[in-house]
Amino acid sequence: MKRLLLALLLLLAPIGPSVAVTPDEVLDNPALEARAREISTGLRCVVCQGETIDESNASIARDLRLLVRERLVAGDTDEEVVQFIVDRYGEYVLMKPRTGGANLILWGAGPALFLIAAIGALVYLRRRSQAQSEGEKLSPEEQARLDELLGDRG
Repeated sequence: MKRLLLALLLLLAPIGPSVAVTPDEVLDNPALEARAREISTGLRCVVCQGETIDESNASIARDLRLLVRERLVAGDTDEEVVQFIVDRYGEYVLMKPRTGGANLILWGAGPALFLIAAIGALVYLRRRSQAQSEGEKLSPEEQARLDELLGDRG
């Protein structure tokens, strides 16, 4: 029975959230800690690049988690904390980049390139079908010669 329970726990272990926050980082105030966790899930680890600072074990992620908590204890709002870190490390640290300013180019580039490719494909296909239909028409001399050749067979 113990082995079955252990196997079940091992199977379910990867399902739970992966959090790298150590007990010495956790704030005494549960409300501030909840805010810190919420902010941390929106910030990217600059070393790991695919993980939030809440998930990463990198030392820079730990420093950022501590910085978030320090700013919250100092009385900053969530937006002020995020802006402080963005000012320091750039917008790259945001897991969900903002859709304003120069980022509009990046947000619009994918759909714009898709539309250009789709229009190009339609123009190509239309020209190709017109060229094929025009290429199949015979001149009157060719048609007469063809009729003459086919008439000899029958």
